[in-house]
This record gives sequence, structure tokens and C-alpha cells, in this order.
Amino acid sequence: MNQIKETNRYVHFHGAPSKGKILMVASSPAVSTQTGWPIGFWAAELTHPMRVFQEAGYEIELVSTQGGKLQMDSYSDPTDASGYSAHDIVTLGYMQRPEFTAMLENTAKLEKTTHDKYAAIFLVGGQGPMYTFRGNKALQQLFASFYEAGKPAAAVCHSTTLLLEATTKEGRLLVEGKTWTGFANAEEDFADNAVGQKIQPYRIEDEARKLNGTTFKVAAPFSSYAIQDGNLVTGQQQNSGAAAAEMVVDLLNN
Repeated sequence: MNQIKETNRYVHFHGAPSKGKILMVASSPAVSTQTGWPIGFWAAELTHPMRVFQEAGYEIELVSTQGGKLQMDSYSDPTDASGYSAHDIVTLGYMQRPEFTAMLENTAKLEKTTHDKYAAIFLVGGQGPMYTFRGNKALQQLFASFYEAGKPAAAVCHSTTLLLEATTKEGRLLVEGKTWTGFANAEEDFADNAVGQKIQPYRIEDEARKLNGTTFKVAAPFSSYAIQDGNLVTGQQQNSGAAAAEMVVDLLNN
């Protein structure tokens, strides 16, 4: 008897109906108090998950902490003179699309957003979130509203700084009893050594390990590593965005 195999792998073909919207949240432009650099979001942490979501049949809506025009972290721009992200052909491809550049030109402010019309939330990392996500009560409440509604709630890299303080309606830390990840100390060491100075005002791994009742885990530096614990999904750094997005899609499919 011939063996029959079936697949329903999520590739969105032209003309297929939308499965819904996923809300992605990025940092508005800021200035690092450590380096004096203009900072914002890390390109691959937007584009790589976006590709996964769009291929799975979901639409993307991008909002930011203050609304308006967004700024890529320069080292994440594949056309930057440093060449640091020159290998990132996914971002380079998106940058050729007028609708993508238009999306970055004019984002809505997150305060106007609720979880009702979205299937999931995905926080984009970068250097900006260390300043614009930490202590951001509106974003904490928005993220927790997705989580408490049982919808996938995801964060990658430095955007996981939000989880150091985000709480449920009962006032419990959202990561209480959870296993999660974020940018690792070893990766901070690499970045600091590369530029010859301390880049971040604090370290997520250090702060996470001070919390009681939660487990923070990291894998080898810059490996693709993501964790799903219930409907909370976290990714370690820029190479983990697609893996985290695939976990989100799996949750939605199930």
C-alpha cells in the first residue's frame, strides 16, 4: 500500500484569504545615553518574523512607542557602511518594497491600540527598547492584555526588557512561573568588545536573574534560540526572530 502524506505547511499563496492580523510593536527613535548614538529597532527582528507571518497568511500592523517615522539601528541596516548586516538579504528585499518603506515612515502610536482585532502581538527588539520599552506602562498593559486573553504574546532580544516589569491584572509578574529568554550577557560582552565601550545602560540577563519565581535561560551566543511557555514566546536575539515567529504561528494553527 502506498504511504500517503499530507502537509499544510504555512505558505501564503497569492489570492489566499487573510487569516487575520498580527500586531508588531517597535521602538520609536531615541538616543543612547551610553554611546550618544541615534537608536531604534533592529531590522532583522522586524523583517524575519514579518516574512514568517506573511507566508503563513497573516497581515501585519506595525505600531511604535511614540508613533511617526521609525529608525533602524545602523548596524542592522544591510546597506550600512559597516557591513555588519550585509548578509541580511531578507531585510534588503523588504527595503526594495515601497509598502515596507511607507510602513516605517508613518506608524500609529501604541496607546490607541487594543488586542481585540489582532491574533497575536510581537515585540521587535533593537537598542531603542532598552529606553522606550522599560517602564512603559501602556506597552506593559497592552502586552499583558494579549497574554491574558490567551493570545500568543511574543518578544525578542532587547524587547524582552518589558518582561522585567510587566504584570497581570492581579499584579503578578507576567513571567512568574515561566521560562523565557532574551539578550544574553555573553552577547552583550561581544557587542561591547566590538565597539570598545559599554553599549547598554543595564543587562537583561542580569536583571532577569534577580527576579524570584521565574527561569531565564540562554543558549550559545547568537544561536537561533526561542522558548514557548504557554502562550508566552521569547527569542534570544536577532537570529531568533524567525524561530519565535514560527512558534507564534504554530500556536495560532493549534
